Amino acid sequence: MMNSPGSPSAWLTVVGINEDGLAGLGDAARAAIRQARVLFGGGRHLALIPEQPDQERRAWPSPFERAYEEVLALRGQPVCVLASGDPMFYGVGARLAERLPIEEMLILPAPSSVALAAARLGWSLPEVRVIPAHRQPLAGVRLYLAPGARLMVFSADGKTPAQLAGLLVDSGYGPSRLIVFEHLGGRSERRLEGTAADWSIAECAALNLIALECRAKGPTPFLSRRSALPDTAFVNDGQLTKRPIRALTLAYLAPGPGELLWDVGAGCGSIAIEWMRADDGCQAIAIEPVERRRAFIERNREALGVPGLQVIDGSAPEALAGLPAPDAIFIGGGLTTPGVFESCWSALKNGGRLVTNAVTLESEARLLDLHARLGGELIRLAIEQAAPLGRFTAWRPAMPIALLCLHNQP
Repeated sequence: MMNSPGSPSAWLTVVGINEDGLAGLGDAARAAIRQARVLFGGGRHLALIPEQPDQERRAWPSPFERAYEEVLALRGQPVCVLASGDPMFYGVGARLAERLPIEEMLILPAPSSVALAAARLGWSLPEVRVIPAHRQPLAGVRLYLAPGARLMVFSADGKTPAQLAGLLVDSGYGPSRLIVFEHLGGRSERRLEGTAADWSIAECAALNLIALECRAKGPTPFLSRRSALPDTAFVNDGQLTKRPIRALTLAYLAPGPGELLWDVGAGCGSIAIEWMRADDGCQAIAIEPVERRRAFIERNREALGVPGLQVIDGSAPEALAGLPAPDAIFIGGGLTTPGVFESCWSALKNGGRLVTNAVTLESEARLLDLHARLGGELIRLAIEQAAPLGRFTAWRPAMPIALLCLHNQP
């Protein structure tokens, strides 16, 4: 059994390796590879290591999730896993550490591709946002677009740079500077550079990392994640929680890292989308029975950088059955439908928040009844906006909206 310093029970070593192969590894990493009875890695990684007698080499299976089962099946035997760069930075090491006590592992990182790229560019890493587009839809990049922002994007394949360039142009960031690094740290390292608007390389090497300096074209609006978006940011048919009400609703919903929201009667999805934009870990499910509105939600989630928003076809309360328990719920439609509130309230986690708005007298009466029975905060808002009146300007009132905020206290 391989022993790691201070950890006699360690049988699994995860070695970070870059394109320079064995030449870039320290003594401990070389020894772990040499002593392993079984050596795991991608085909590219295994090709960097000379074969040796009595050592079994296993390329990662497909689907990749089976890899963890294969590694754990050898528990107690000397095993080494090869991973790109830093195995704990969007790598296999972090996933294995979720499944094993850390005392059974020794992790030997190499510089990550992000660190190598930052060194080439002279960029300060704490000021760079890293986006794992090899694991999630590329549309998620839109969430981080802002003038002057520096991003590094892990590519899914050689076509990702061209796809990213097209996305930037469509989003009003055509002047952005793209620097594509191929085979970072190896003999075949190459750097390609240009603006998104002028990008003409259809396909780069499959192994590449994209560095991006965001530059907006002309008056491209910056869509802040720290305040409610303009109403014009959402494609809708009028079923939209307007910006002032949306800002207050989100303040009471209070998005937190990793929390899940149900947006019941989601309309164009504005509340769910704003919730997910509030923090990278926020999740949301939008429940909407009208087909054209579900199409609006899907378009809005892509355009506003939250492609992970789940959209459910159906009406509450039936459509709520089987969904994971939420940390917060917004009831934007269906409050007066029998069973909707009761199903939501019973599903809400302890300590969760529920917010619902009312415009009609019937739904407002429902709020009054709920407030009398459950407490919470009941607010009524009357908003007026300045608008032309002939040659002058006058206040035009919007319909008053009542808002009820409840906490499910443990």
